[in-house]
Amino acid sequence: MTMALLVYTLGLIAVAVFLALLTYVSYELLSGYLYKWYEMKPIPGVAGAYPIIGHALQFKANAGDFFAQIIEGTNEFRHLPLLKIWIGPVPFIVLFHAETIEVVLNNPKHLDKSFAYRFLYPWLGTGLLTSTGDKWRRRRRMLTPTFHFSILTEFLEVMNEQAEVLTEKLEKQAGRGSFNCFSFVTLCALDIICETAMGKKIYAQNNSDSEYVQSVYKMSDIVTRRQRTPWFWPDFIYYFLGEGKEHNRRLEILHSFTESVIRERAESMSHADSDGESKHGARKRRAFLDMLLESTDEEGHSLSHRDIQEEVDTFMFEGHDTTAASLNWTLYLLGSHPEEQRKVWQELQEVFGSSERPVTMEDLRGLRYLECVVKESLRIFPSVPLFARRVCEDCRINGFRVPEGVNAVIIPYALHRDPRYFPDPEEFRPERFLPENSAGRNPFAFIPFSAGMRNCIGQRFALMEEKVVLAWILRRFAVESCQNRDDLRPLGELILRPEKGIWIKLEQRTR
Repeated sequence: MTMALLVYTLGLIAVAVFLALLTYVSYELLSGYLYKWYEMKPIPGVAGAYPIIGHALQFKANAGDFFAQIIEGTNEFRHLPLLKIWIGPVPFIVLFHAETIEVVLNNPKHLDKSFAYRFLYPWLGTGLLTSTGDKWRRRRRMLTPTFHFSILTEFLEVMNEQAEVLTEKLEKQAGRGSFNCFSFVTLCALDIICETAMGKKIYAQNNSDSEYVQSVYKMSDIVTRRQRTPWFWPDFIYYFLGEGKEHNRRLEILHSFTESVIRERAESMSHADSDGESKHGARKRRAFLDMLLESTDEEGHSLSHRDIQEEVDTFMFEGHDTTAASLNWTLYLLGSHPEEQRKVWQELQEVFGSSERPVTMEDLRGLRYLECVVKESLRIFPSVPLFARRVCEDCRINGFRVPEGVNAVIIPYALHRDPRYFPDPEEFRPERFLPENSAGRNPFAFIPFSAGMRNCIGQRFALMEEKVVLAWILRRFAVESCQNRDDLRPLGELILRPEKGIWIKLEQRTR
């Protein structure tokens, strides 16, 4: 009887503690929500927000419709310095003017990514893209030397080899009418990043059905869909009613692959001499993974295999999809603008003549107009159409008080169309990026690789890869686009993609 009474009493205490915690958490959430709602009241906002759920029901689930809403909204509210929206009880400010974006990106306090990036944690952990605070600062300092010019030069050989494979694939399409080039280019970019990041050939261009290749694509789509559907943000709902099982299945494939590559590479390095030669005398190309295995921080600590996997997975994610998208958009724009394509061809003739030799670093320095073309393509179709930061301390943006904890959504797609910096913004004009035309332009008016302290560490790698691949394609083929701009219907996902691909025609150039 005494024992039963004790159990009953302990049960009551447990229930009371649980209810007290629930009350406390609910109070904290509600009071935080009400505080931000009151503090942000003066900031211009989109009409139609409901208590607690905000504007969540107004957003389209379809990626094309969702991005069309963003384009329409930023056009409608371009006269406003910033815009307020609520997704559920979470407040966002939307920024698409250079002056307001600079306040966030140029402040070392606002380095944390938005909470929406947490849906990438299961895949990427807290690598360079998703980490915050001291971990991000230490990791950035450690990884910056791996993108030194001399190391990028070593990657050039891989880029040339895979670009040549791509042109051989495209050769079969030349003169045969229109085709969707999107997957051709994307598989090439995937082959390049696999070999440069991991030192592993996956032959994606010849084996696009591999489980790993398919999982890389699928995982991005899964994460994007979850980010757009607030009712699947809680884990217990997502894994019970959402795509949680498919998410975990793809994750297992991706992690198993990178884990095995890291293990193999570490064992291989332990059997190599100081010059990188194996005991059999064969010299292996250095990869980003090799430098991670050799890296130490300021205190001499090496990265664990888990740390290394975070960075390898991050570079696999960031290093192929963004570049592939930019290459495809550039081919579309050049195929739609014959005069600009003629100028690129003329420059290629001046640098290479009739040769089909590999591209060198000296060649890349001479391809100045081609670089302007790539930048103008990134202006019109930025690979990352929007990204978000967390406001880490109370601040003022254009006179409006923004409290700590608010998420700032930055939209390069709209920013790059500011007519103050880019007159006739929908026009394709590569000359905008010639040095004499760029002088004096606000550095935050064009941010395809973000800006400030947290800019993209791999931007030189990306520009180099794009120029190499385009040089191979455009030396051999004339490109004609088969879509109007209205047919493209960009999808506002993690990466900006056209809904139905990029359809072009290729014709062999006469040598």
